[in-house]
Amino acid sequence: MSSRGALMLAIVATVTFIGLVFLFGTMARRLLGIRFSRFRAVAAGLLALTIGGPLVSLIVGSSLEQGEGVALLLLVLATACAVLAAMIFLVLAEAFVPSGSVPRVMEWLPALRRRIARTSRYTRLSTIAVRHGLGPYLRGRGDAAPSSVGGRQRLARSLRAALDEGGVTFVKLGQVLSTRQDLLPPEFVEELAGLQDRASAAPWEQVEEVLVAELGRPVQEVFAEFDQEPLAAASIAQVYVARLRTGEEVIVKVQRPGIRTTVERDLDIVTRLGRSLQNGTRWGRSLGVAELTQGFAEALREELDFRIEAGNMAAVGAAARLRADTSVLYPVPHEELSGERVLVMDRLPGRSLRRSGSMIDEAGWDRAELARSLLHCVLRQIMFDGVFHADPHPGNVMVTETGRIGLLDFGSVGRLDGLTKDSLAQLLLGLNTGNASMVADALLAVVERPDDVDEQRLERALGQFMARHLSAGMTPSAQMFVDLFGIVSRHGLAVPPQLAAVARALGTLEGTLQVLLPRFDLVAEARTFGEQALASQGTAGSVRETVKGELLAMLPMLRRLPRRLDRISDSLEQGRLSINVRLFADERDRRFATGLVHQVLLTLLGITSGLIAVMLLGLQGGPQVLGSELSLYAVFGYCLLVIASVLVLRVLVSIFRTDRGRDPASRL
Repeated sequence: MSSRGALMLAIVATVTFIGLVFLFGTMARRLLGIRFSRFRAVAAGLLALTIGGPLVSLIVGSSLEQGEGVALLLLVLATACAVLAAMIFLVLAEAFVPSGSVPRVMEWLPALRRRIARTSRYTRLSTIAVRHGLGPYLRGRGDAAPSSVGGRQRLARSLRAALDEGGVTFVKLGQVLSTRQDLLPPEFVEELAGLQDRASAAPWEQVEEVLVAELGRPVQEVFAEFDQEPLAAASIAQVYVARLRTGEEVIVKVQRPGIRTTVERDLDIVTRLGRSLQNGTRWGRSLGVAELTQGFAEALREELDFRIEAGNMAAVGAAARLRADTSVLYPVPHEELSGERVLVMDRLPGRSLRRSGSMIDEAGWDRAELARSLLHCVLRQIMFDGVFHADPHPGNVMVTETGRIGLLDFGSVGRLDGLTKDSLAQLLLGLNTGNASMVADALLAVVERPDDVDEQRLERALGQFMARHLSAGMTPSAQMFVDLFGIVSRHGLAVPPQLAAVARALGTLEGTLQVLLPRFDLVAEARTFGEQALASQGTAGSVRETVKGELLAMLPMLRRLPRRLDRISDSLEQGRLSINVRLFADERDRRFATGLVHQVLLTLLGITSGLIAVMLLGLQGGPQVLGSELSLYAVFGYCLLVIASVLVLRVLVSIFRTDRGRDPASRL
């Protein structure tokens, strides 16, 4: 044979081999009825060809002398066995390595690099945790905080030191945990509240690269003046003073170079650790650590996008302008100059609350009035606007040169929907009037309640709470919020993130007001504000507008109501009144029922085919196919056995496939 003929023969053999591989893989996928990735289909086809090739040669070679019909029948049976082997491979692969759990081949190298970086970082964090005595709690051996106050304080100090050493992401996590009085004992809340978001300033050359990349042109072309010495430096961003070419003085907030990569890596570790702790420890399950870390990760990712902060700033300012509130000033963002890593806003002339004590005293401004203005501003945002500053600590509050309060840094903003606002108003009204039933109803409307909650026991606990904190002669304090969250936690009620943000804002606000006026009574002032707000809403004009709006919403229903009542009464009088309930009216219910019946039928058919196959294989005698070695009954039995295996494998693969919502073709 010539070299050209040998080459053509090799090409034909290769093409035939590839075609058979794809044929066997496609047949296995189609018989299972579920889409698999090309990688798995090719692997299944290779296995089928590896098993089927020798099997076909053996069976066909020994059956040719029995006739072409017998040889063809056994060839089909051998091919079916090869396809069956491919199906078994796909089912076992789905059972042990589910689709989507392994990245695509092209992602292996980047995934390996990320895993190495994550492992290195995780090892360092584990070393920090062990050094501070937190190792048993990560391994699930320490399932609860120490029972003594001194033990909890020592553990809280260890946790704070470990988070502080862990870096920016873990400092932010500690700050968030310090606001969750419903989850953590007071010792932990007090200790974690001392975590400070601090960092040394990054070099100007690196900051300038970020500015040029976001602005799209040199800094000198955008700003007439730019002070290269940062006004403040935090772990996420640095703040500079600049002047636009139009003469306006602005504040430029620039994200620290490379911080997103560091934060994303740490957030990956935090969320993985949260899932691990929730699955492996009792205290993790009781606190809902997985949901807590996931919510923290989403909030921190939003904080890294300054476009979101610009939108928050504009929304809060617009709400204040809509109600003509000029008691508090807000910076106005320059959205055309702002981007994901740069935020440009108007500068409010004044000093931060931490450094404004002497200015307030020298000007003779009323500290109580300033504190009242700040409190009323935040309460109006929560109760009426539905969008509020969630982190009003002293560094984010300033006193302007005209003696007004200004709010800064809108990276952390809470949002409340209409139902939550109404329930929160009902909750505060119930607390103010001492109505335990109203407080319980409002509380159950805003929290995530379990099915087995004891409402009467909850109502009694709330009644005792109000008798202890809100009865005549008692002076309410911020401790009442701690006790209220304790009641929520003891009754298994999960506080939603929106309500937790309100608690965080009020808790932070209390500390800020104490800096402004140490004797300021937040609870008493809040009650006064609530009474004034309710009084303003209870005026004749506001009541008339509310009734008018409700009637307009109900008008279409009221128009149809007489006719419908007449039809119902007529049907009742003539004995024709009936109730028609449609089963499986929802498409999702029909799909579920159809799939369930499908699986049951496949299982029954598979079992029946298997039993018949076993019975046929056990029969003696009958027409012989391969001399005296194989009977026709056995051939039919083997065929039914293959069919039974296919049906059972279809059921098994549907059980193992848990990611029907994903696209398995993009994964191994």
